[in-house]
Amino acid sequence: IIDALLGGQYRHWALVGAYGDNLNRSADALVKQSEIDAATRDRLQRLGVYLNYNSYGASLDDLLMPPAVLYRHIAGFETPDDFMQAYPDIVMALAEGYQTDRAHAEQLTAEYDYAGGAVYLLPNAPWARRISGMFGNQLANQSPDKAHAVLTPTPDGDWMVSIRAPLNRPLGAVALAQQFATGGGREGAAGINALPQTKLSDFVSAFSRHYP
Repeated sequence: IIDALLGGQYRHWALVGAYGDNLNRSADALVKQSEIDAATRDRLQRLGVYLNYNSYGASLDDLLMPPAVLYRHIAGFETPDDFMQAYPDIVMALAEGYQTDRAHAEQLTAEYDYAGGAVYLLPNAPWARRISGMFGNQLANQSPDKAHAVLTPTPDGDWMVSIRAPLNRPLGAVALAQQFATGGGREGAAGINALPQTKLSDFVSAFSRHYP
């Protein structure tokens, strides 16, 4: 919306945001419209993923870099390439952290897996909290006809729930989340901030009914 209002003035930053939020199809359409080459597209996508990855955690201690500090480094640059050229060390640190955490996540298997969806229970560890959102995006991209839920323990003993509707039918995630206290979001992606341990089986049942 903002990109359209600005007439594409900061199109590359808009693409960073879109790719970071897993809006790959919309971003790719803008790339084609803007005649952006493949190398630039890949570079913008990677930066978007790294910035989004750095926003997940139970506290600032979980993150590789405080978002406020990261913002102060980014603010003022006309293009993402200007930022990346000025602070290659920041980009490298985020990239290495993301790849390390992603390697941990790829060892996980679903706790519940069936034709319409899969539910993953992550361990109580900083890397799991950091990678939870991007792991959900990765699962959605790998299996676009399935819904996915990624649950991460919180310091209070609850579950933080990230829900991804099937990419090929991005509907219903918010309706599912709102069946539980602290739930909300949008049609394609939603979440529950604090699902009590005693409600885990209720959530899995609701998830399987919602995405049969």
